[in-house]
This record gives sequence, structure tokens and C-alpha cells, in this order.
Amino acid sequence: MRQDMGHNRSARGLQGVVFTRDDRAGEGKLSSRLGLVTEAVEVTDGMDLYAHLVAELSGGGRADYVIVDEAQFLAPEQVDQLARIVDDLGMDVLAFGITTDFRTKLFPGSQRLIELADRVETLQVEAMCWCGARATHNARTVDGEMVVEGAQVVVGDVNRPAEEIGYEVLCRRHHRCRMTSATAHAGALSPDVLPVNHA
Repeated sequence: MRQDMGHNRSARGLQGVVFTRDDRAGEGKLSSRLGLVTEAVEVTDGMDLYAHLVAELSGGGRADYVIVDEAQFLAPEQVDQLARIVDDLGMDVLAFGITTDFRTKLFPGSQRLIELADRVETLQVEAMCWCGARATHNARTVDGEMVVEGAQVVVGDVNRPAEEIGYEVLCRRHHRCRMTSATAHAGALSPDVLPVNHA
């Protein structure tokens, strides 16, 4: 979706600046689940996004719009800088990210985006829980087991081996029960816990 928006704008002759932070493809990369990778400006702690863009423009660069991926990892003051880009430079800023962490708590960057955004939209790509219900929560997994403690930001992927840190989207019910696809499958293979009497 993010790369589609950039492509659509570049096809109309527009040029953009893409910011990202902690993308699974590595520093300075914007990746998609389809394997597409685009160069991006890696946002670091304390980086002033407004000043970075002004320096680019002052140095002869061109920017008609800004795309920000993994926006949940921005500091609240960096989100304020994005609002300043919109208000003072008259550019569109499209920010993409998730709202809550694996504990269902708002990321500080996401909270500030919700507070300042001109418009908040839920993408129409609907994620599905392993049970088939709409997935609304992110679960962090280690060895296929859901964990609910640890640092708020740990970069992982949905396509990692089970013994590594990964993430899985779940419906609220299975997030509350801490039931991932791996633990649900193990539970389905376990023997009955109640005796079954045959007549």
C-alpha cells in the first residue's frame, strides 16, 4: 500500500521523501510482504524530520510529498515535526503504522499521530486470525508461545522460525487467551482431558 501510493504519485511526475524506522528489511529500507524493497531515510533517535526535509530542499532537492512507514516507532516530537511539514511546507504526509503494541498499549508515536492527524483511516486489507475471525491485535511470540512482557519495540517478522521472536495477528478473543496458531494446533493434538465413556 505504501509503495503503491509512492508509485502512483511518481507516475504523475511527483517526487517524495520516504522515512522509515526499524523496517524488517534493515536500515534505510522500506519493504512489503510481497518482497518489494525501496530505499528510504532511516529515522534515528533525536532526528528532526522537518529540519531534514528543509535541508534537502535547501540543497536543491525536490519533494512533493512525504511517506512515513513504521510511524508507531517515531517519538511524539517527531510526529509534531510531520504536522509542521504539512502546515508550514504545504506537503501531504502519509504515515503508516500500527496503533498498539503486543500488550495492546498505544505506541507513543501512534498516540500522537491520532491526536494530530487530519484524517485516520484503517487500511482495507483485512488481517485474519488463525481461527478465521478479523485480526485486531498483534501478538509477540517466542517458540510459538505468546509473550506479554519485554521491551515495547523488538523487531521481528511474521515469517520467522518459531524459535525466534516473531509476531502473529490475532482476534481479541485469542489475544486475551494467549492462543497463537502454534498453541492452538498443539492443543488440538493433545489427548482429551475428560474421560469419554462409550455405551
